[in-house]
Amino acid sequence: MRKIKFTKETFGLVIILIISSVLNLVNLNIEGYGNEYYAAGVKSMTMSLKNFFFVSFDPAGFVSIDKPPLGFWIQTISAKIFGYSGWSIILPQAIAGVISVWVIYRVVKRSFGAAAGLISALCLAVTPVFVAVSRNNTCDNLLVLTLLLACSALSIAAEKGKLKYLLISLALVGVGFNIKMLQAYMIAPALYITYLLFNTVSIKKRIVHLIAGTVILLAISFSWAVAVDLIPAANRPYVGSSGSNSVIQLIVQHNGLERLGISSTSSSSGNSGANDPGQNSKGQKSQNQDNTTSSTTSTTKVQSVQDNSTQSSSGNTSGQGMPSGAPNGNNGSGQGAPPNGGGSGQGQGTPPSGGSGQGGNGGGQGGGTFGGQEKSSITRLFSNNSLSDQIIWFFPLAIFGFIAAGIKEKIQKSADNKRKISLALWFTWMLPEFIYFSFTTGLFHPYYLTMLSAPIAALTGIGVVSMWEFYKESGWKSWILPVAIIADGLVQMLLISYYYSTSNVAKIIMIIMSVLCFASSAILIVANLLKNKNVKLKKIILATALTGLLAAPAVWSSTAVFCKMSGSFPSASLSLMTNKQMGGSGTSSSNSSNSKLIEFLQKNKTNEKYILVTQSTNGYASDIIIKTGEAVMTSGFFGTDNAITLSQFKELVNKGEVRYVMVGGQGGNNEIMNWVKSKGKVISESEWKDSSSNFQGFGGGNSEQLYDLKGVTTTGAK
Repeated sequence: MRKIKFTKETFGLVIILIISSVLNLVNLNIEGYGNEYYAAGVKSMTMSLKNFFFVSFDPAGFVSIDKPPLGFWIQTISAKIFGYSGWSIILPQAIAGVISVWVIYRVVKRSFGAAAGLISALCLAVTPVFVAVSRNNTCDNLLVLTLLLACSALSIAAEKGKLKYLLISLALVGVGFNIKMLQAYMIAPALYITYLLFNTVSIKKRIVHLIAGTVILLAISFSWAVAVDLIPAANRPYVGSSGSNSVIQLIVQHNGLERLGISSTSSSSGNSGANDPGQNSKGQKSQNQDNTTSSTTSTTKVQSVQDNSTQSSSGNTSGQGMPSGAPNGNNGSGQGAPPNGGGSGQGQGTPPSGGSGQGGNGGGQGGGTFGGQEKSSITRLFSNNSLSDQIIWFFPLAIFGFIAAGIKEKIQKSADNKRKISLALWFTWMLPEFIYFSFTTGLFHPYYLTMLSAPIAALTGIGVVSMWEFYKESGWKSWILPVAIIADGLVQMLLISYYYSTSNVAKIIMIIMSVLCFASSAILIVANLLKNKNVKLKKIILATALTGLLAAPAVWSSTAVFCKMSGSFPSASLSLMTNKQMGGSGTSSSNSSNSKLIEFLQKNKTNEKYILVTQSTNGYASDIIIKTGEAVMTSGFFGTDNAITLSQFKELVNKGEVRYVMVGGQGGNNEIMNWVKSKGKVISESEWKDSSSNFQGFGGGNSEQLYDLKGVTTTGAK
């Protein structure tokens, strides 16, 4: 066994990994179940192998989660090992975050040395959005880890011209596709361009290699999707958010074109299941692969959520676009958070431009949960909105660093191709994503910005080392380092200033920045002018300046350790502290105001297959599944999936498999719900609704009502 030498480098790496472990793992239980939509799915997946394979949202296998399986398979395995809990399903992402810090150190070190690797690892470890996503059950950082491993293999493949490593790299991207679908392909330009331009083999071989790798990539990417689509619809859950009960359609539409802002018509919110005669004899799900001809007007999923932001304070009486019973408006936990991503934690939705809720950023002045809603421009990630203080902290250093490293490699004209490969790989990963997140109007959440965390961190480490080497020399290139530090410091000051009026911590950090960063930069400038040759002193000054630049993002990241984040829209920022001080932070992810409803349903349940029917997965459905493991029938996340027709629903009523229906909420105005209102018996709220619940619906209205279908006789049921 290889003996580990305890060098300065090893000591530094251990310290960085400890920092990452503390930020990712300490007090992890405060996050509750994180995103309850995913948490409910994992609970269902622990209950049967069928649910596990199809990533079923509900225990009965009626509808699936609208994401691929691999990340949730890992969470389910963790839940089986450690017992189902919020902690056990978030744990894999937290561990993946720590491993990613180690991997980026190894990859950067291989080409630019230990110092660059350590700086890159430290920057990644304290990037706020990276820490926030590590402490949540979204699977984005599992994807980041997978893509870092793909980069490691690709760098070897390009350096040595080895097909084997290229195939491994693209196979890993295919694995990533089964974690977050097309989001994994955001790294594809970097891999293909790097291998094509920097290689020791002929251009003809490179092209042949890339064609072979692409075949592997596509085969692994679509293996699960094709397998699910080939299985008869009667034998599997309806594919949630697909619009046509097809995983391929889900990939192309909701998790593809909608993310680019090209299309937003992947499902209908009208007559749920109308014109869908392909239901099996048990009435469990639809087999029709073309439900787009619903008799009522089609409404897009994006609109069904985004349009909520303009609901009037008088209340949403129709119930459309309303999170289905997110009691107490616990936006910090359930997936049914209103589009502002925050609110005050009291269930009162606020417009996307305001509020100091858990999901909000920008000192309480931002807070939009859809990044595409922020004004698109080259300054989008720097402006006072829901995006800026999550990712951009080290971006100026990364840009200056890339330029410095590029100049250095051009001057040296080294035969060693490692550094050129590394520069090309990280920059072509970072630049397209920066452009996408700056200008897209498609459907993306701020926490997707964790995709930028690795390339920015890598180029920062590479850049600092390259600029330092120039600084030790004379000439104009020696000025790049102090200029870069000042530029990055100014950008950080801008981000911190968004909190100046709402947080004393921001004022303290600005003082620290002024002393450590700007004063140190001034000393570096003076030393350069005086041509001081004391390298040791300059290193100390540089380390002090970097400490100043690390201080603010480290504080931002640490807020997630002490304050509960939004389960649906994780972010780490001073707004978490402000919200906690205002009493807006929940203590658990699953709100207790459902307890009376659950007690009522369990007390009155006889032989029903579904303890409750509710339009969307939001609120009641997720909470009931998490707490009881009982089956809840829904029409998908947005309540717009055509998973069952009215006649099929009537058949379930006749069989006694359905009794209680929660009418209203998100996507709640459709043929089935209208029929329930006309035939069912209204249950008094005093029997099922907690008196302590102050949830009034988005915008202040209360649109939900529980109906009992016992004894209802149906006609026309088939």
